[in-house]
Amino acid sequence: MARTGTGLAFLVVLIPFFVAVAAAQTPPRDAGRPGASPGEAAALVAFDRFFDARLTEQGIVGASFVLLSDHQTAHARTFGLADLAAKRPVGADTIFHWASITKTMTAIAIMQLRDRGLLSLDDPVVKYLPELRQVHNPFGPMESITLRMLMSHSAGFRNPTWPWGGDQDWHPFEPPGWAQVAAMLPYTQIEFPPGSKYSYSNPGIIFLGRVIELLTGDDYEVYVDKNILKPLEMHHAFFDAAPAHLRASRAHSYFWKNGGPVEARFDFDTGITVSNGGLNAPLADMARYLDFLVGNPARQAVYEGVLRRASLEEMWTPVVTVEGADEAGGKMGLCFFLEEHGGMPFVAHSGSQNGFISHFYVNVKRRVAYVVAFNTVAEPVGPDGKANTRQVDRDVRDYVVTNVIPALAAR
Repeated sequence: MARTGTGLAFLVVLIPFFVAVAAAQTPPRDAGRPGASPGEAAALVAFDRFFDARLTEQGIVGASFVLLSDHQTAHARTFGLADLAAKRPVGADTIFHWASITKTMTAIAIMQLRDRGLLSLDDPVVKYLPELRQVHNPFGPMESITLRMLMSHSAGFRNPTWPWGGDQDWHPFEPPGWAQVAAMLPYTQIEFPPGSKYSYSNPGIIFLGRVIELLTGDDYEVYVDKNILKPLEMHHAFFDAAPAHLRASRAHSYFWKNGGPVEARFDFDTGITVSNGGLNAPLADMARYLDFLVGNPARQAVYEGVLRRASLEEMWTPVVTVEGADEAGGKMGLCFFLEEHGGMPFVAHSGSQNGFISHFYVNVKRRVAYVVAFNTVAEPVGPDGKANTRQVDRDVRDYVVTNVIPALAAR
């Protein structure tokens, strides 16, 4: 009987949550984009039903999805709430945090500087950051570690940026400045022979961000805004804390704890880690970024001004094999993952930070891409039965690959 009582109490707590999320939903759409075939329209309606049901089952508070095909928005779907307390639904203008997807822009910035003759990808990183000579490298001199290795996550640095603290509300969300990163270098070691294998590293991308600042004289955020965001007309994208006029559009984020969603820090500052995880933007702006990655002949002059197509495709050349849970069997290029799903190649990257989970997939040959964002991290623990949000992300990918992209191709 005690277990029954606990279960009833749990349901009482969750009923308002599910009612609020359900009230924010719109019905599945009845038709596809103009000119869509009946098969495409039916596939997109079915996708909406799958998306809503899967996210509801998982306990996701809010999410958004955009699909591009032939340089157009083929489909968009929003789900649930951007702010649970205010019962504000996710809308087309809702701004999500993109976390590690930021890394792809950092790498594009490095390629811009390479194309302008300011650096070589095979330069040793200590050429620009001599402080890194303090790192303990049992495999040889630090001069053996190149910018290319940092971009391909094969340099041998650890994964976490700051493995100390961060468990108190009064701690900074991330180290606020370069001084904190530099101070930990004598306590840092290289964990495997540089260039020998893949191992995801956040500090490596911070080092790239620092190189960008030193070579350009701009703060990282200013440089990327001037040279990537503005040319791509990503006018509602920003780094770290929101400007006042966009703060009301920013999504809140949540972790499932003790059987319910608990809000994470809101409008947070990623500090010195901005180059590996500071980007925020609505999905319309991210769709513009995906169109740049796909390549659009109608915008070729603008896109080439951001980065030459040949340089972008160079970033999608495999450097090392990825051995990890989510990307098993894939390859790592220069800050882009190279994966195959359903027999189709994709350029991809994900993001995960402070309750936000996101992912994009681009198939250049088919001129199709999608991006999805969730504002909830659900873990496979507790009586709530809510499993990992990453599994939802994979389920969405598999559904799109198996059911939606073939319907677009049959148009």
